[in-house]
Amino acid sequence: MKIRLAHLSTLLFLVLIDFGCSKNPSPAAAGAPNETATTSVVQPAPSGAEPLTSWNNGTAKHAIIDFVKTTTDKNNPKFVPPEDRIATFDQDGTLWVEQPLYSQLVFSYDRLKSIAPQHPEWSRDPLFKGLIVGDLKAVMKSTGNYVDAIDKATQISMPVDEFASLVKAWMATAKHVRFDRPYPQMVYQPMLEVMKYLRDNGYRTYIVTGGGQQFVRTYSQQVYGIPPEQVIGSAVKTELQYNKDGQAFLMREKSILLDNNHAGKAEDIFLFLGRHPKAAFGNSTGDQQMLEYTQSGAGAALEMLVLHDDAKREYAYGPANGLPATKIGTFSQPLYDEAKRNGWTVISMKDDWKRVFAWEN
Repeated sequence: MKIRLAHLSTLLFLVLIDFGCSKNPSPAAAGAPNETATTSVVQPAPSGAEPLTSWNNGTAKHAIIDFVKTTTDKNNPKFVPPEDRIATFDQDGTLWVEQPLYSQLVFSYDRLKSIAPQHPEWSRDPLFKGLIVGDLKAVMKSTGNYVDAIDKATQISMPVDEFASLVKAWMATAKHVRFDRPYPQMVYQPMLEVMKYLRDNGYRTYIVTGGGQQFVRTYSQQVYGIPPEQVIGSAVKTELQYNKDGQAFLMREKSILLDNNHAGKAEDIFLFLGRHPKAAFGNSTGDQQMLEYTQSGAGAALEMLVLHDDAKREYAYGPANGLPATKIGTFSQPLYDEAKRNGWTVISMKDDWKRVFAWEN
């Protein structure tokens, strides 16, 4: 996932980690039922079964299996002690679909639409109106002044528990615009298998995302089997406050605490974990430094990048290898060249995965 804190992207970043977009139902009001459809559809493999059954036999699958066998064999010089077995995964575009918009940006737009009735003046503003009706061309014409105006209009603080309720309610009903499936079903089955295979061999799996830390923590356990304390993401500051009964609670603020993208990923991994990962998985230039940091550690390491080159089963974009360019999850040619130069493994969605989603025929 790739987000830049500049001009329009400042808006996207702040809206992305604080509120909520698309033709999906608007996030429910706080206090609404928060039952969610966030259970992933991963099917556990029988004991002793071949790992990574959704992968074709090839370089990528063999790299994962060889890495695990090497690092868990006490007689191998590249053995990794259990306490050092850490694997990090970007989320958007690495674990689930990020096109045509990041899921949290979809949530953010829906949130904006849900509060629009409280702001009739927005209908007279081309940019606000464009956001509300989904006119992205209007959004892309925005100026710095408009960005500031939207920031002020949408960045309303709320208790962290209230925000979690909004996310759970939205996640329970929102569906992907192309596949018409709930977002928890938009997880890549091969990546679920990788995470389970690593955990079965003593690795702790972490999500390291440019998206909102609290947003992803809301569903990470149910969707990925990753507890919320093992999610590192971008975050706003919080402030401890007290209600009228003297009970303490945390209030989300407008200012940014962590920008967990690019170099921020490596920096925040050290901040939270104090160790180099032994394996890192990404899909875009926003993950580059996380893979570089992983490779810079001593001993064995595995670095992998997902290349979206399957327009039929998912999407095809790059612009590496002549694929269509995109601003969502950019996999640039320089990143591809660096991967080849450094010995990282590029996963071809088209060639390396037997199936993309668990519900595929």
